[in-house]
Amino acid sequence: MLKYKNPFISTVLSLIYIIGCGGCASNAAQLPQTTAEPSVEEVHLINPMGPAVIPVTGIAGENVKGDIRVDIQYWKTIDEAVGLLSGDGTELAVLPVTAGVNLRASGIDIALLAVHEWKVFYLIASNDSDFTGWPSLTGKTIYTPESKGQTVDVLTRYALLKENITPDEDVSFAYLPAQEIVALFREDKIEFAALPEPFVTQALASGKGKIVLDYQDYWSEVSGAQEGIPIAGLFVRQDFYHSHPGAVQEVTRIFAASTQWANDHPDAAIQISADVLPLPSELIKESLQRILFEYIPALEAKEDILAFLIAMQETYPEGIKKIPDDEFFK
Repeated sequence: MLKYKNPFISTVLSLIYIIGCGGCASNAAQLPQTTAEPSVEEVHLINPMGPAVIPVTGIAGENVKGDIRVDIQYWKTIDEAVGLLSGDGTELAVLPVTAGVNLRASGIDIALLAVHEWKVFYLIASNDSDFTGWPSLTGKTIYTPESKGQTVDVLTRYALLKENITPDEDVSFAYLPAQEIVALFREDKIEFAALPEPFVTQALASGKGKIVLDYQDYWSEVSGAQEGIPIAGLFVRQDFYHSHPGAVQEVTRIFAASTQWANDHPDAAIQISADVLPLPSELIKESLQRILFEYIPALEAKEDILAFLIAMQETYPEGIKKIPDDEFFK
């Protein structure tokens, strides 16, 4: 069991616990055979646009195969993902962990199979800005994507509160689409921005800024987490999990192998993702240096996940509707 520096988190957890080939199919890696239900020949997986496209390139490019075909559909918004999960025909989904937790709390019966994205968030600053720690943000405005309650927003609020700095009073927040933040930053109109990759790389491409904080390093330091931040993972509908356990096992093997394949063949993965990620290949390649994809089964990562969710709920209760029970982790 992992140990945590934060005694409060340890106490709460104790109470809860008492969580080479460039795309050529001829050289595809065939996974070991497993027994799956004969009636399951194909499953439908929905996956977000953005960096999370990279781990599924092994599947999309047919460089990783198994006993079951995995059909991938890409979603752009959580509302779109909810619509796909609510209907028939979608058995599995890649989602932000916090979004998956909230969807389950709202009645969509899904479970977490694994976390595979652990590193993506950074605080950037203009070249003439000084950042010596969270107190140096007092009186400043932090720009962050979309809306209040997303992961990097809550993380920032958590960090400020730990320093007795009141968010929205001592430090202001501004919410805009990520691409708009990038444009304003490159025009020297923004001093601080909390962003995920690849927007960090886009913002810094002009040479007018710098990374001043790695949120993953910060979270590991204050929590004792071993991997980083449980950002996104593989979810399954509970009805499919219980009716087709062999198929689920096979799909997790395929997904894990695809994640590893992408890590081992980044150039090929970027090439395969080109139609889905319309960004320059060099920009994606650079951004991948600051992203960590590592497939860890949910039960193995349970303690890290719960520690993160508990801390985020304390900071922003509206952001985490309910801490999941044991049935959430498969």
